[in-house]
Amino acid sequence: MTDRNASAIAQHEGAYVLSLSCPDRPGIVHAVSKFLVEHGCTIVESQQFGDQETGLFFMRIGFIPVLHATDARDDARAGGDPPSLEGLRGAFTAVADSFSMAWHLGRASDGQRVLIMVSKLGHCLNDLLFRASTGWLNIDVVAVVGNHLDLAEMASSYNVPFHHVPVTPEAKPDAEARLLELVDTLRVDLVVLARYMQVLSDDACKQLEARAINIHHSMLPSFKGARPYERARERGVKVIGATAHYVTSDLDEGPIIEQSTARIDHSMSAADVAALGRDTECLALARAVRWHVQRRVFLDGQRTVVFR
Repeated sequence: MTDRNASAIAQHEGAYVLSLSCPDRPGIVHAVSKFLVEHGCTIVESQQFGDQETGLFFMRIGFIPVLHATDARDDARAGGDPPSLEGLRGAFTAVADSFSMAWHLGRASDGQRVLIMVSKLGHCLNDLLFRASTGWLNIDVVAVVGNHLDLAEMASSYNVPFHHVPVTPEAKPDAEARLLELVDTLRVDLVVLARYMQVLSDDACKQLEARAINIHHSMLPSFKGARPYERARERGVKVIGATAHYVTSDLDEGPIIEQSTARIDHSMSAADVAALGRDTECLALARAVRWHVQRRVFLDGQRTVVFR
């Protein structure tokens, strides 16, 4: 499925999405499909993958409750009303338990509350805020947290509260405590590091496990430090790019969600290469956030399974 169609299920009013992972064994697809049929639901989107190396099975199903029952057990539904979300969740527990599933069932239209962390570079922040304002990203940006004040005005232009949380070696524990306090009080679902130039502690990474996404240029580790795109050009690199991944205590080595690349050549200036690099960062990060929010991303050991 392309980016263009990735939210097609969300266009169906009243649609739900079920995402799950569990040890792979025969009968999972049959059990899930049978459950949905028996509860008067029509499947409109389905993706699945069984990883033979890890022995795990992953599935994402978009479906719509309909007005008629297809099983005698549904005859008691008064007036033929479609099943409620709460009713489906309660009934599906038995299926999930029988396969030891980790699962989530929610409305396809549900978004997530997002906190964005920044430093001085604003291209990724601006891109995320714009995409959220147009609806391409189904997120509610509840706060921007910056260790510098440079991007406060940009956040304000989108009516998003900006919190200045300076970071120094001595005050870093206090800064992270403030960050985690904001995550808790603002009921944040996802933290996005949009070129945030500080390393989170192991404890912060642990508390934000599987709900924090970072972006970096794909030349790592070859061109760490300042001016990576200029240095890549100096070395005659032909392809540049960016990687969006989950945050872990292993710096820039978390499970990869998306990567974006672009070709460069000898005729391009350092400024041209840097500008193209910024574009790849914005695109990779936006796609990663979009797919995470739509529950298309599953952790599979050190890798991810992404149903695009």
